[in-house]
Amino acid sequence: MAGFKNTEIRIAGAGVVWTAPAGTAVPKETTALASPWVNLGFTSSDGVKFNKKDKNDPVDTWQSMAPARFMLSDRDLTVKFQLLQMNKDTFPFYLGLPSTSIATTGSTTESTAQKIELSGAPGGQDQRALAIDFADNNGTKDLRYRLVMPYGAVSEVEELSMTRTGAVKLGITFTALSGDDPSKPLATWLVNDPAALA
Repeated sequence: MAGFKNTEIRIAGAGVVWTAPAGTAVPKETTALASPWVNLGFTSSDGVKFNKKDKNDPVDTWQSMAPARFMLSDRDLTVKFQLLQMNKDTFPFYLGLPSTSIATTGSTTESTAQKIELSGAPGGQDQRALAIDFADNNGTKDLRYRLVMPYGAVSEVEELSMTRTGAVKLGITFTALSGDDPSKPLATWLVNDPAALA
């Protein structure tokens, strides 16, 4: 029921970004994720930004200067975030490559050197599943929200700034894809919040 209720204000006080192979089954609850889901670690204090952008084409008629209706012609679902950890899961993900793209270059006296090559040749796109969790304790219970995109890819990255005055940030825009079955949802929200339930 609509009205002023401060108990329905949500604060995403703590969250986690997860990735898994494309098409990984969407969990049915908001409990902690397990393998094959991988926790991508710390993100910047800006958190995660979710955006739904629809393109509506007007249907014009001879009889009116205003459109008679709109036809939905395009939908983009994106999430943006900045990863703060550099490792075998985060850096290839930022580059739009699978973790298997890390190769050994040979050993040195101290360690084994690794390399990641960025090709200019046409090739496949690294598709993943992505999940975003956040929780808000409103004083009575942990209210959990989870956004899951079963198929998607890194569609844009921020420039990589390397300075002595701040952490390296891997800024990523991840866009949902239709996957193998266009009839399935692009994304699913899972919640255990009584205020959000019918």
